Amino acid sequence: MATLQIAANGNSLTRPAAAAPVAPAVMSPLRMWAAVVGSTLGAFMAVLNIQIVNASLADIQGAIGAGTDDGGWISTSYLIAEIVVIPLSAWLARVFSVRNYLLTNAILFLLFSVSCAFAANLQQMIILRAIQGFSGGVLIPMAFTIIITLLPKAKQPIGLALFALSATFAPAIGPTIGGYLTENWGWEYIFYVNLVPGALMVGMLWASLDRGSMNLKLLAKGDWPGIITMAIGLAALQTVLEEGNKEDWFGSDFIVRLSIIAAVSLTLFLIIELKTANPLLNLRLLLRRNFGFGIVANFLLGIALYGSVFVLPIYLTRIQGYNSEQIGMVLAWTGIPQLMLIPLVPRLMKRFDVRLLIVVGFALFAASNFMNVHMTGDYASDQLFWPNIVRAIGQALVFTPLSAIATAGIEQENAGSASALFNMMRNLGGAVGIASLQTFLSKREQFHSNILTNSVSVFEEATRNRIARLTGYFMSHGVSDQALASHKAVLAIALKIRKQANIMAFSDTFFLLGVALVVALLASLLLRKPGQLSGGGAH
Repeated sequence: MATLQIAANGNSLTRPAAAAPVAPAVMSPLRMWAAVVGSTLGAFMAVLNIQIVNASLADIQGAIGAGTDDGGWISTSYLIAEIVVIPLSAWLARVFSVRNYLLTNAILFLLFSVSCAFAANLQQMIILRAIQGFSGGVLIPMAFTIIITLLPKAKQPIGLALFALSATFAPAIGPTIGGYLTENWGWEYIFYVNLVPGALMVGMLWASLDRGSMNLKLLAKGDWPGIITMAIGLAALQTVLEEGNKEDWFGSDFIVRLSIIAAVSLTLFLIIELKTANPLLNLRLLLRRNFGFGIVANFLLGIALYGSVFVLPIYLTRIQGYNSEQIGMVLAWTGIPQLMLIPLVPRLMKRFDVRLLIVVGFALFAASNFMNVHMTGDYASDQLFWPNIVRAIGQALVFTPLSAIATAGIEQENAGSASALFNMMRNLGGAVGIASLQTFLSKREQFHSNILTNSVSVFEEATRNRIARLTGYFMSHGVSDQALASHKAVLAIALKIRKQANIMAFSDTFFLLGVALVVALLASLLLRKPGQLSGGGAH
C-alpha cells in the first residue's frame, strides 16, 4: 500500500518529489472499504472499552479486592496509555509498515482484553489495562488516517460517518452494554465481548492491507526528544486530571509535582516540534483556519461528549438509586438514535452547507443540556428521555461534518499529524471535562448545601413543626426513645437538604456543559467552506 505508507507519514513538512498514485487507483473498492470498515471497527472497540469498563467499575473493584480510591486506576491506566500512543501512531506506522503495525496492535488489543478478565489483583489489572490501552489507542488515529488517505474525496463523508460511530456512538452505548453484561453475565464479559468483532476486524485488515516493508532505520532518526517530552507530559497531565479532584488538586504535593512535570515537558515538546527539521507532529497545521478552529470545537465536543456520559450515571446512581443495567437503559437513548441517524449524515452533507449541520448539531447538543437545568427529585428516566433524544440528534449531526471540514485542506503527507492531533485533542477534552466537572459538581453541592442549611433554622416554626412530625413518625415505627427519634428526624432533614443540594449541583453542571457547547458553536461559525480553502486537499 504505497499510498498509505506516505499518507501515514504525518511528520514530513514537504511533499515527496514523486508522489505515489492515489489509493483508489491501486486498490479495488472491495479491499478499500474492507480496510476502512475493519479499521473503524477497531476504533469503535477502543473507545467503547473506556465507557464499558467505567459502567462496571464497582463490580471489578469488588472482584479483585481494589479500594474505591485505588480502583480508579483501572480506567486511568487505560486512558494514559491511549492518549500517549495516539500521537506516536503515524510515525510508528512508517517504521513497521501500516499492515504490520495495525494488525499487531489489533491482535494485542484482543489478547490483553481477554487477559483483563483473568486479573487476580489490582496491580495485574492496571498493567493489563495499560497495555490494552496502548494497543487499542493505535486503532483510533489509524482508522482516521486510512479514511482521509484511502477514500476518494467524494466518499470521505461516508468513511467519516463510520468513524463517528466510534467517536460519539461508542461512548453513548458503552454504559448500556457494560451494565447489561455485568448484571446478567458478570463483569468478565465486558472484556470477552471484544472477541467476535475483534476477530472480524483482524480478518478484514489482514485481507485488505497490502504488505509493506519495515523501515527500522527511522528509529534512529526519530524525534526522540519530542517523543520523550510528549510522553512524559501527556502521562503526567492525564494523571493530574484523573486524580486531581480526589487528591484535593494543588493541596496535594503529588499533584503539584506532576503539574510542574507536565507543564515543563509539554512546553519543551512545543519548542522541539517547532524547531526540529523532522518533528513527530506538524503543529503548524493548527495555524490553518479550518483545522485550528476545528480542533477547538473538537476539544469542546470532547468535554461535553465524555462529560455528559460521566455526569448522568452519577446522577442516576446518587439521586435515583439506579443500578448499572438501569443506567444503561437510560443512556441507550443517546446511542440508538445515533445508529440510525449517522448513516444519513453524508447525504445531508451533499444537500446542505456542512457548517450549517455543525451549528445545528452543536445547538441541539447544547439545548439537550439546558433542558436538564431545572431538575427535581422526581427527574428520572422518563424526564431524561427527550433531552437524551435531542442530544443524540445533535451528536450525530456534529462529528462527521466537523471532521470533514477540519481535514478538507490537509495534504497526504500531513494526514498522520492531522489524525493524531484531532483525535488526541478530543480525548484530552474528555479528560479535562471529567476532571473539571468532578470538581465543579462537588463545589456546587457544597455551595447549595450551605445556602439551604442556613435557611433551615430551629428558630423557624416550620422547621420545628417538621422535626415534630418526623419524630412522631419514627416513634410510631418502632423507635421508643424520643431523643433518638428526634435525632433521626434531624438527620432525615439533613439528608433531604444534601439530596436537594446535589440535585441543584447537577443542574448547574448540565448548564456548564451547555455553555461549553455554545462556545464550540461560536468556534464553528468561524469555519470556512472547504471550497474557500487555499491549498490542495488529500486527493
